Amino acid sequence: MAINDDFLYPRSPYHGDFTLENLLFNANLQEFAQRTSLICGLETGGKISSEEAYEKLKELWQNLKQSKKNLNIAQEDQNSLEQ
Repeated sequence: MAINDDFLYPRSPYHGDFTLENLLFNANLQEFAQRTSLICGLETGGKISSEEAYEKLKELWQNLKQSKKNLNIAQEDQNSLEQ
């Protein structure tokens, strides 16, 4: 990754229980947070409408939910709660 990419798209290390699924979901969650911030900035700056921002955020949220479902994160969380 180039130096500018590190500045524009910072990544934080993962500190939770290490599984491949958790690591992938963490990466997806960080991307969601970065894109959410960008969309909010565009809307605040008047570059996109509130409706457009809402639709983009809704799509991002659906993608994150699908990611969680595909990685079976909810199933793992439920199993750990039962133990």
